[in-house]
Amino acid sequence: MTYATQQNLIDRFGEVELIQLTDRTGSNVIDAVVVGRALADADAQINGYLAVRYDLPLTTVPGVLEKLACDIARYQLHENRVTEIVGKRYEQTIEFLQDIGSGKATLGLDASNEPTATGNTVEMSSTTPVFRRSESGGFI
Repeated sequence: MTYATQQNLIDRFGEVELIQLTDRTGSNVIDAVVVGRALADADAQINGYLAVRYDLPLTTVPGVLEKLACDIARYQLHENRVTEIVGKRYEQTIEFLQDIGSGKATLGLDASNEPTATGNTVEMSSTTPVFRRSESGGFI
């Protein structure tokens, strides 16, 4: 399941920018293979954060994931020429994904899609201690 499409990138950042970022042959068109790779990489990065709290694939994809995927893909397409605004949006995206992973933020899904228990819980129990202080202050 993909979170964003080439058309989503065009709608958000414009066709001219995508041509500039992906045209490796001078044909003055968007290279769909380059865009597809960036979007797939963005999906994988997002899934790395979501898998901590959600069962994947999601049954419902919230709209916020489209924006996050577009910002990550755009950052990756800029490669060594990252502008300040592209870098800032990427940093904010990663911070938000970290917040989702830690439980500080949610995707706003309904109850059927909310995080499920993973079974990775810690439980402690105790018996009478082997060593303990006596009433006189010494150990018994």
